[in-house]
Amino acid sequence: MKHNPNPAKVQKRISGHLKTVNLYAAGIDIGSEFHFVAVPKELDEQSVRSFACFTSDLEMMTQWLVKIGITTVVMESTGIYWIPAFEMLEEHGLDVKLVNARHVKNVPGRKSDVQDCQWLQQLHTHGLLEGAFRPEDQVCALRAYMRQRETLIRYRASHIQHMQKALRQMNLLLDNVVADITGKTGMGIILSILAGERDPEVLAKHRDSHCKKSEKVIAKSLHGHYRVEHLFALKQSVELPEFVS
Repeated sequence: MKHNPNPAKVQKRISGHLKTVNLYAAGIDIGSEFHFVAVPKELDEQSVRSFACFTSDLEMMTQWLVKIGITTVVMESTGIYWIPAFEMLEEHGLDVKLVNARHVKNVPGRKSDVQDCQWLQQLHTHGLLEGAFRPEDQVCALRAYMRQRETLIRYRASHIQHMQKALRQMNLLLDNVVADITGKTGMGIILSILAGERDPEVLAKHRDSHCKKSEKVIAKSLHGHYRVEHLFALKQSVELPEFVS
């Protein structure tokens, strides 16, 4: 018959698995207005501090962490609020890890009186958090440019739809006779309309030789009901895509 092991020995064996992996670790609870930072109690009497999100406060936070000897920091990827703090800490030589909030919440054993930043700091001290992949700085910069380009392309597509809507509201069926209203034929006609031309036959003369529809068909599509408010919407829809091109 087996006997249950001594509870004290079991406890000792379990505790032995929680090795201190990151001795000088800090945890940051990221917020939109304030960041709460926790460090080991042995390094500072005030081991939990709060810092506003202003750049001067982030500099104070970074200087404090460097001064007390922190070498690695962990924070949750909260919106985009983590980016300035992450970049500033990394620029000062700290090893910064970004973790998924869902991963942190799935780690059992948290006490009710432990703040988020303290829990992050404790988990990171024992190496229980895995940082998300973050590419090198040059790749991050390139990725930011590419994402901005994608955003502008989406904006441009939306403005083209607004152009088409304004034309339709005036019963100018340009999209029925040209494949792309922002092409040579389409833009020639639209810019001429915005310049004050209303004669369909004159407008149709902007037809490019590669256009499949004849001038006669194009002119027929340009008999419209012009209204000031729709022309105003068309003008804005034309100018905005040009700005983001």
